[in-house]
Amino acid sequence: MAPTAIYTPSPSQITSEVKKSLMNASSPHEIVKGPVLAIGSLDTAQDGKYQSLLLRLDAQEGRTAERQMLDRLIDGAISLAPSNYTSIHVLLSPSEYTSLSPSLPSLLQQTLAGLTPLGTLHLLNLTAGFLSLPHELNLAGFMVIESVRDGPDARIVAQKPLPIATPLPSALPIRRKTDPAKQSSKKALWALSSPSTPTIDAEALLTAADRERPVPTCDPVIVGAPRRKKACKNCSCGLAELEAEEAKSGKVVLLDSDNAVEVEAGDMAKSLIAAAKAAPKATSSCGSCFLGDAFRCASCPYLGLPAFNPGEKVEIDFGMDDI
Repeated sequence: MAPTAIYTPSPSQITSEVKKSLMNASSPHEIVKGPVLAIGSLDTAQDGKYQSLLLRLDAQEGRTAERQMLDRLIDGAISLAPSNYTSIHVLLSPSEYTSLSPSLPSLLQQTLAGLTPLGTLHLLNLTAGFLSLPHELNLAGFMVIESVRDGPDARIVAQKPLPIATPLPSALPIRRKTDPAKQSSKKALWALSSPSTPTIDAEALLTAADRERPVPTCDPVIVGAPRRKKACKNCSCGLAELEAEEAKSGKVVLLDSDNAVEVEAGDMAKSLIAAAKAAPKATSSCGSCFLGDAFRCASCPYLGLPAFNPGEKVEIDFGMDDI
């Protein structure tokens, strides 16, 4: 949209009669002292209402009022200086007020920030359909001081209230004088020892039986009952003798290549010696016989023998625990 040229007469062209008539037509709230801002639109500039408002404001103030267009404020092209204007006058057409409804809270916040405390906002050329404007003004922070809803001069005048002065929190005096007797009683209350409490020697509480070193003993072993894994080094309960007897008289299952045979412990040792003698003559087809039973096949001649290095003679230690 192309900008619209607004022609206003200079202050020298305004005669004393014009000033007098304009002053008489204005309301008391429009007479302000300080910078004044007039916000217009394309419609009000074309029908001449915006120029008439500028003439009236210039006559009241004695100096040229600042001019801004509504679309530049809404689009964010300009921003109002904070607390700079004593009054802001908004003059729009009824259709423009209707289209302004979505952006009205943003416009009110900008005008509220641009007004000085007790500054006034004048919404001019209103119609009877804008009955919710006072509510919007109150929500934005304004205080409505005048509302004219009928006639050609329908308007709403709102004022920016003074900021509320928040009192600073007062500092409480610090009590520095304390009673020495109370301080000493508090220290004695939290102290671990007190001069009036006699001390106790912990060694005096021990008896002669407490000082003796305990002798490790175990209950006598019972055949068939649950027992420990192995006997102690200096076993005195009979478990070592029981384990030795079981090792001599116990039976072992020998896994042959074809079947499993139960033999005595002594015969088991003989069978292992025979297998060890026959082992060097056997040949391995898989090459993993020396790794142990986990890597041997079912017909391996080394089955049951411990792992060994390749080419090493297999020897069996009868002191091993698994024999």
